[in-house]
Amino acid sequence: MLTKKQNLLETMNGGNPDRFVNQYEFLDIILEAPLRTRPQPGDIITNEWGITYSWPEGQLGPFPLHDDEHRVLKDITKWRDIVKCPSVEFSDERWAPAVEHANAVDRDDKYVTVFFASGTFEMTHNLMGMEDAMMALYEEPEHMHELIEYLTDYELRYAEQIIERIKPNALFHHDDWGGQIASFMSPDMFAEFFLEPYKKAYKFWKDNGIELIVHHSDSYAANLVPHMIDMGIDIWQGVMTTNNTPELIKKYGPDLTFMGELDSGVLDHPTWDKETIAEHVKKACETCGKHYFIPCLTQGLHFSSFPGVYDAATQAINDMSKKMF
Repeated sequence: MLTKKQNLLETMNGGNPDRFVNQYEFLDIILEAPLRTRPQPGDIITNEWGITYSWPEGQLGPFPLHDDEHRVLKDITKWRDIVKCPSVEFSDERWAPAVEHANAVDRDDKYVTVFFASGTFEMTHNLMGMEDAMMALYEEPEHMHELIEYLTDYELRYAEQIIERIKPNALFHHDDWGGQIASFMSPDMFAEFFLEPYKKAYKFWKDNGIELIVHHSDSYAANLVPHMIDMGIDIWQGVMTTNNTPELIKKYGPDLTFMGELDSGVLDHPTWDKETIAEHVKKACETCGKHYFIPCLTQGLHFSSFPGVYDAATQAINDMSKKMF
């Protein structure tokens, strides 16, 4: 039986996997690594960037507040005066839990994985609000290029710290680039603003020990796949069924592995049931096949919003491995 890493590489390389890669099983994500304050359910908090997040009870996650009182950046032309990145240096005590976790990982079986969020595009609209961030791409492109470069440099400084501390060999990076049926911007505009900064960032990670880049965007982003390949992404996690994943695998499979096809919005809800999850897993595995595909809930971490959903998907994937391998 192949290790989790071996089975992943066989899947990604079109080789001889002995089962489906099961969701996040190949990543050991070091969530203890210090980064910035994260809200919890019921919280309203202001983080180190000055962004105020609200997570109302009963909702699935937090989102920034962008009314006039809370929006950090109201005028993109003044971003240098307003936006101040937080320190990336933390004490040994803050790093200790992350170091302990990383040292305990069997690196022959799993990847020691950095978690980085929010990504560059998300940071622009977290600071400004979605409408202002999108309009600034048209109205003030020079200032947006400068802000994006500033955010990228912050990521690289953080990368230096975490690489030194825990010696990771995989990166799990969040940045949602679309809604359910369309990307937030055209491929040309995406390339104009975000391709080169991401190439710079991902090259730095890979030049410093990262073997595997998993990028999370639970969205439609099929039209951005060539840019994903160009910037160095190995696995796109969060691929929704609206992307026509089987066709993407046929076209791009040797260059990119697709992780998803189990839409969390459809399966992860209060009245979920095992039978429906098993049906979706069966369809995903049969239509997407054994290579360049990882069946996975589209949610951007190794859990579900409602208890039991992630485990039910894991079991259903194991069942399909027994039938198809």
